[in-house]
Amino acid sequence: MSTTVTQCPECNGSVKQQGVESVCSGCGLVVGEDAIDPGPEWRSFDDDDTDRARTGAPLTRSRHDRGLSTKIGRSTRLKGRKRRQFARLRREHNRAQISSKRERNKVYAFTEIRRIISSMALSDAIRDRACVLFESAQNEGLLQGRTLEGFAAAAIYATCRTEGVARTVDELCTVAKATQAELRAAYDALNRELGLPTGPIDPREYVPRFATTLDLPTEVRQRAERLVDVAQDRGLVSGRNPAGVAAACLYTAAQEQDVALTQAEAAETADVTPVTLRGTYTELQE
Repeated sequence: MSTTVTQCPECNGSVKQQGVESVCSGCGLVVGEDAIDPGPEWRSFDDDDTDRARTGAPLTRSRHDRGLSTKIGRSTRLKGRKRRQFARLRREHNRAQISSKRERNKVYAFTEIRRIISSMALSDAIRDRACVLFESAQNEGLLQGRTLEGFAAAAIYATCRTEGVARTVDELCTVAKATQAELRAAYDALNRELGLPTGPIDPREYVPRFATTLDLPTEVRQRAERLVDVAQDRGLVSGRNPAGVAAACLYTAAQEQDVALTQAEAAETADVTPVTLRGTYTELQE
């Protein structure tokens, strides 16, 4: 607590700062009160009733300019010459926001990342980190000879891998504009040049989502998670598609508890072939 000594106007005693008040140590007179309000200043002259905020949108890494750019709005009150003038200003302003091909590529890729994130119902944290990863790849010159769509999808896939969010390449390619070959080429470049901390995917991460898609009861899901631990202890997970292992464990658990589930249904949910599922299922039965 800071102490500021002044003179009391009543008794000429010393005045000390106590909290937000200046109090005389002799007679106890409160000389002044200087409370600092850390809240926003709500005075708005335009729309004080419905929109009292005086600040703009928060900074975000999912925009090429981090959301700091200005925007020339539209108004129905402008007519004739004035309206044409502001339309011309708006057009020139939009053109000036992108000053180079590098910026244009970033705008396109960030737009694609936001679209994929929205389609797959992923979090804003995944979106922002994927945009940062794409920007790092662009700074390292990894985009040359590869597609922007592939790098946008690969940035999301790599972020999901590092954050432990279970999403397969096939799921990404279903909503992305990139092909599997483009995604894998971009992901290999990211993993090789940037040294991503990506390890093998745990099949357990797929089990809850697959169980929900197949509308299986909780008992089957819990049993499948225990079977994943059994498969890992037996070394059945290494070198295999983790989504296929999760589907095989769900199918095995459903068979043990007499729940109707076919191999084709489980394999289709995991986007693997029934042959891949049967291999893990057979070894779990042994």
